[in-house]
Amino acid sequence: MKRTLDEPPILGSIMVEIPDVGHNVEIEVASHNGNTTHVGMILHPAAPNHVTVKLTNGYNASYALDEIISLKVIGQHEESVVTSENKLPFKEGLPRVRIIHTGGTIASKVDYKTGAVIAKFEPEDLVNQIPELANIANIDAVKLGNMFSDDIRCQHWNKIIYATKQAFDDDCDGVVITHGTDTLHITSAAMCFAWSGEGLAPPGRIALVGSQRSSDRGSSDAAENLISAVYWAACGPQPIAVRGDAAVVVMHSSSHDGTCSVQPGTGVRKLHSTRRDAFRNVNSQPLAYINLENQTPNMVIDSAYQAELDNTTAAISKTPRTYVEDVRIAQFVAGPYLHEEEIEAVIGNGPQAIVIHGTGLGHVPIDDPEKDAPENTKVWRALTRCVNRNIPVVITSQCINGPVDMNVYSKGRKQQEMGLLGHGSVTTPDSTLVKIHYALSNNKDVAKALSENLCGENINSLRE
Repeated sequence: MKRTLDEPPILGSIMVEIPDVGHNVEIEVASHNGNTTHVGMILHPAAPNHVTVKLTNGYNASYALDEIISLKVIGQHEESVVTSENKLPFKEGLPRVRIIHTGGTIASKVDYKTGAVIAKFEPEDLVNQIPELANIANIDAVKLGNMFSDDIRCQHWNKIIYATKQAFDDDCDGVVITHGTDTLHITSAAMCFAWSGEGLAPPGRIALVGSQRSSDRGSSDAAENLISAVYWAACGPQPIAVRGDAAVVVMHSSSHDGTCSVQPGTGVRKLHSTRRDAFRNVNSQPLAYINLENQTPNMVIDSAYQAELDNTTAAISKTPRTYVEDVRIAQFVAGPYLHEEEIEAVIGNGPQAIVIHGTGLGHVPIDDPEKDAPENTKVWRALTRCVNRNIPVVITSQCINGPVDMNVYSKGRKQQEMGLLGHGSVTTPDSTLVKIHYALSNNKDVAKALSENLCGENINSLRE
């Protein structure tokens, strides 16, 4: 439906027609700095008596109707349609890579009714929009779901594990999992423990990939991230299971285009909400970089990782482990708001483990040296009761980087005497959670598992 506006006298006596959603327009608006002209697509208005335009840079802009000087329709958006004619052809001699599609921003586009980013790309859309993939591998795609990653739980990990196993059973050389970025690093850890928690390696490469900017934005990182992930899955080294390489995260290495980093799935975390280089190593180092500046992917493997590849062999796992879906792990943050009541309330729900994100080297408020903080003594008593009830209480660090070291201060030694676990760990907080879940799911002693380096999450050389 078109809307019209008789412009106020200050702008002249003209009539402006507002076209339907989805039309491309050139719009001139009045502002405090003079008149400006923009090109974009009409979206559903963000507010009454406004017109909202998706600009060519990907951002939305809204203008009051009385600010519009002129508006000219220059075209209409048409959705692309995938047909049998534009699917990637099979090429002899190229590796075979399966894309397992779960959703996320890398698989998102604009809803032209609302202007919001929604998960709606089909797997074929991804590969047909990036023809460079046809020169790297023979691609097939499986749509496992269409979810934003904040909705993913352990039952979805199991589905991804089964789909990955099926890909290798179908003789794929590698697997790429498209995934939302918010919890991508958690799923990558889950894949690592599933395939390599027993010291084995998956039959091929597994790469998880996402994007910080949706695929239809000019600043999108989706294409380079996906090209790099497919290249790793097709041409990367066979995983050795000792550096968190069973499942890697492939994302932009900086805010600029041209290079993506290959991060160990147990040693990476999303450290920025919007930047394209949001994923950084935690107590680890990148395994490799994929250089895309010359149009053809080029892989540069880290020298330390290359040395391990040259000197390490790992048996191949055909059957990955999975996660018990009803495991409950409670989390608390150490600090002035940690109280006995919250701990006791959680204990009543029957968690299999408790994780406390400790301060500094891994400390919890359990002392009352000035006799003015009885809350701390109550916390100490509550945690002691947890240990006495055989509920593992594990300490990680809020600092993200660095070890949990409970030998430096008397507070830490007291925590060890209480039976709190985690001393010496350099495992990231999120990987620690997954590791506990893995241990509980596979009848492993949590304390023993935490002290071990199962698949690259707890490397001794990175403790300082």
